Amino acid sequence: MLAMGEFKHFVIVKFKEGVAVDELTKGMEKLVSEIDAVKAFEWGRDIESLDVLRQGFTHAFLMTFNKKEDFAAFQSHPNHVEFSTTFSAAIENIVLLDFPSTLVKAPA
Repeated sequence: MLAMGEFKHFVIVKFKEGVAVDELTKGMEKLVSEIDAVKAFEWGRDIESLDVLRQGFTHAFLMTFNKKEDFAAFQSHPNHVEFSTTFSAAIENIVLLDFPSTLVKAPA
């Protein structure tokens, strides 16, 4: 049975050479902890994909919101607006997807 789930904000990035990625990820962790609209946040660094498939992208960030309106509140939050300037300056390339999720198999 398929069920409509939460709203997701999925970001895949290729950082510029020499960027302090650890500082950025810590900044993002701090950001999401300060904004109640964010239900869940997870991120990771690719360690398995072949370079030809990765296309230079190395990090993925996934935020979960209860509903699209919570995502809108996050986007316009002053802390997010401020952090986005710093984050954007560090990015060479980005893919961004915002979507309502369809839950196919619930976590056990």
